[in-house]
Amino acid sequence: MAIYDITPAITPALGVWPGDTPPSREVLLDMKRGDNLTLSTLRATVHLGAHVDGPNHYGTDAPPIDQRSLEYYLGPCQVIRAPADRGKRIAPEAIATPITTQRVLLHTGTYPDPTEFNEDFAALSPALVDAMHAQGVRLIGIDTPSVDLFSSKDLPAHQRFLENDMAILEGIVLDNVPEGTYELIALPLKLVGFDASPVRAILRG
Repeated sequence: MAIYDITPAITPALGVWPGDTPPSREVLLDMKRGDNLTLSTLRATVHLGAHVDGPNHYGTDAPPIDQRSLEYYLGPCQVIRAPADRGKRIAPEAIATPITTQRVLLHTGTYPDPTEFNEDFAALSPALVDAMHAQGVRLIGIDTPSVDLFSSKDLPAHQRFLENDMAILEGIVLDNVPEGTYELIALPLKLVGFDASPVRAILRG
């Protein structure tokens, strides 16, 4: 069974949303300095690399990430190449592949380097989110920092996820993953009250 790691490396070089907190490590104890063990502190946004959004990120009084069922983030999924123009939303008619699973990961190719934040990545149209929901999809993942465009303030795609009670997985890396059906494992940390969680997203298939 092949395992595909679809998580970008967490280093200080990782690009984060402008104004958000990049990852940094403070080493409190270090065996190389003669300490009895190595101990460090991580400081970073929870919207870090591959991450899942909590509904409270985009919905007033919506549940935080710790209250989401883990069933969203574990189970059969499809990887689909989604033809996408930079800075544009993907319409339902762009997805020709029949949907057969409750989880769909879209490879747009519009955010090629996780260390270089580019603002012209593609996003999802609200109509596409609704169309996926109508086909039984519970989670959509995308290889960009957001399911909405960089310039979006009203976040219409996020709002359709909220209305349809669907889950969002952002920031994954799908360049080396062939189209097909896999098992997705992308479990969030139990961060009580938080609006997102980083995940170690992998595919088995």
